Amino acid sequence: MKKRNIYIIVFIISILGLAVVQYQYLRIGINLAKVQFSSKIGLASGTIKNTLETKNKLTFLLANAIKENDSYFSISIDSLKDASSHFLNDFITEKLVEQGIEADFTYKLLTRDSTHYLKSPVVYERSAELVTYPIKIKGYLPTLLGTDVILELKFRNLDSYYLSKLNGLTVPSLLFILGIIVAILWILRTYYWQRNIITTTNEFINNLTHELKTPVFSIGLASKMLEGEISEEKAPVLDIIRQQVERLKNHIDKVLELASFEERQSIFNFEVVDFKPILEGLCKEFMTLTSFGEVCFEYHLTDGPYRIRAEVAHLENAINNLLENAKKYSEDPKIVLDASVQKGKLTIRISDNGMGIDKRNQKLVFQKYYRVSDGNKYGVKGYGLGLSYVKKVIEKHNGKIDLNSEINRGTTIILQIPLYKYGKKV
Repeated sequence: MKKRNIYIIVFIISILGLAVVQYQYLRIGINLAKVQFSSKIGLASGTIKNTLETKNKLTFLLANAIKENDSYFSISIDSLKDASSHFLNDFITEKLVEQGIEADFTYKLLTRDSTHYLKSPVVYERSAELVTYPIKIKGYLPTLLGTDVILELKFRNLDSYYLSKLNGLTVPSLLFILGIIVAILWILRTYYWQRNIITTTNEFINNLTHELKTPVFSIGLASKMLEGEISEEKAPVLDIIRQQVERLKNHIDKVLELASFEERQSIFNFEVVDFKPILEGLCKEFMTLTSFGEVCFEYHLTDGPYRIRAEVAHLENAINNLLENAKKYSEDPKIVLDASVQKGKLTIRISDNGMGIDKRNQKLVFQKYYRVSDGNKYGVKGYGLGLSYVKKVIEKHNGKIDLNSEINRGTTIILQIPLYKYGKKV
């Protein structure tokens, strides 16, 4: 739960951080848009100013409308002012569009004392947020009127206008952030769903294996009770029963420990040992067991010591598992175990003459629960746990496991575990 909370906190902080960064970029973009807008207004204002400084049809019409002089026109003063207002509005709109400005605006043409003026056909309410750009007109109009003339351009909702110009950045950014949030939530949901499945599976395995321990204990107890009553001829058989009961106990413990692997619990107690006598004893035990069946087993151990830092019980289980696999997956088993010291590593090579594994499956056989599709060819049953366990054990020993195999020619598995000398790696 603590890790889950950490993941959620990191996720929230990351999303908030990304949002803050995007907001800062948006502010920078808006500021750049403001600068660009001001630059364009300056260019448009220059064009408007130059046109209104000279005498032309537009300025002549505006002058007469301001002076309320209808002697040159056959329309009323109100109509003259209305027409002038629309002509000036169209002129300003044209010049703004030429500079790429399509923002809503209004205007007023007035003298400094505001005694005469024309206003835009559209007038904004005083409560609206307006930005004013005054343009002082020189030349024809102020000379004719005998006072300064100012054209005030007012723009409304410029922030919305700036944002509309940045839609190519803001909308994709928001979509990407939303996509990231959805993807991460889906990943977290899938991860915790799988963790729940693993937890449920491990609970089932734990319950099942604990139930199996009771009959195993009973068999072991019964074999001990038979020790004094069995004949010498059948004593080896009783020894085999005891060995297999002990092996079955080890396998049950191995399944339980796989669950601990999933929970990342530390179940290894390492110590520096000479592994040669341990490996030799393991080989002799396996040879005794296989002597009652049609199995040819031989082993070759070069001179020791094999000093390694190991968790002996798990390493023994891993090697036993490989020997059992070599026996199970062969019709007429011929198994060879070679151990030697090479380049500062204990190298254990286990070879058999079994069915072999194709190249595609060689990369997958160490995965938990994975079994080769034709793995039941020789009537072998299993759950795909053995090699996964072996790989985890060897990795815990900082070792390496390799597999070489050919179909119908056999398989060789090579274990390499670093040697220790005086408590340090060689």
